[in-house]
Amino acid sequence: MEALKKAHPAVLLLLTFFSPSGYEIRKNYPQADWVFYLPPDSKSNAQRFLSLVKPDLAIFVKYEFWYYYLQGLAERTIPTLLVSAIFRPSHPFFKWYGGLHRKMLGFFDEILVQDEASSQLLAKLNLKNVTVAGDCRVDRVIEIAKKPKDLPLVKAFCGESPILICGSTWPADEAILNPIFADEKFKDWKFILAPHDVQPAHLQAIESSLSVFHFRFSQLESTNSSEARLLLIDNIGLLSSLYYFGKIAYIGGGFGHGIHNTLEPAAYGLPVIFGPNYQKFEEAVWLVGNGGGFVVKDGIELRQELLQLTDFGKLVLASNTAKSYVQQKAGGTQVVVNIVYSLLLP
Repeated sequence: MEALKKAHPAVLLLLTFFSPSGYEIRKNYPQADWVFYLPPDSKSNAQRFLSLVKPDLAIFVKYEFWYYYLQGLAERTIPTLLVSAIFRPSHPFFKWYGGLHRKMLGFFDEILVQDEASSQLLAKLNLKNVTVAGDCRVDRVIEIAKKPKDLPLVKAFCGESPILICGSTWPADEAILNPIFADEKFKDWKFILAPHDVQPAHLQAIESSLSVFHFRFSQLESTNSSEARLLLIDNIGLLSSLYYFGKIAYIGGGFGHGIHNTLEPAAYGLPVIFGPNYQKFEEAVWLVGNGGGFVVKDGIELRQELLQLTDFGKLVLASNTAKSYVQQKAGGTQVVVNIVYSLLLP
């Protein structure tokens, strides 16, 4: 969206969300002219929405397949794109019962996928309007890494210590991280813990389990944090800039439904460590296969990987590998912008 606005400032952008987790963070996003919830996918909702908005073009991202909206857009001959998509053989598009899903693919004018494997799967369905363009998130995290937020209080906390950033953690992640925080082998390190859930009850549960001196981010202005070992982030929206201060990142979610964002730390050149549920994420698979990412199944393996990465040579090699992935995958946003305008201005 920012690339579209930069190239053509007069373009009007409507950004929609289905879940509060996205909407609440971006409801005041300045690059969008309007930010709304997208009404549930029904024929009447889709027809009413499209009649009110009258879009010139629609873009769906990754896994967003809304049958009645897509059907309504096709009936009105409104150009429609799917971007940053990724497909796997296990998806219903490629099953005997996936006729409705395959029909939805036919509604798109262009499908821009993240990798060649997705393109080959769609080729089996005789889809010709497929382009391998990568993941637009890569360009986004590169921009964030170039201009991280100025956080002088975090800088004062970090001092000269090496920092382990623990991002988007869940209780299962925190359980294996807690012994690391108090481990003598890491006595020279400091830690920044940014849990996925920042509700008071969860923050209190985390603090009750900590045995190291710590502060919450919200307490930094009123205290001298330089002696603390751990900084607990009690708000949302800072994590992508916090990686600037790190040496290594632990990414949460790998003991649940799947890991969170590994691209953000990789853009800063941080090796990433995470739990075993990571296979749905192309970037994580690549990082593991090439030495920029490390999988752990328990606290013992986490300690072993961290000790390995305290070796300067191994840390530099893993860091360079992580950053190289982001650099190699840049450029997808411009592909999207070019296709958008080829459809709007044929």
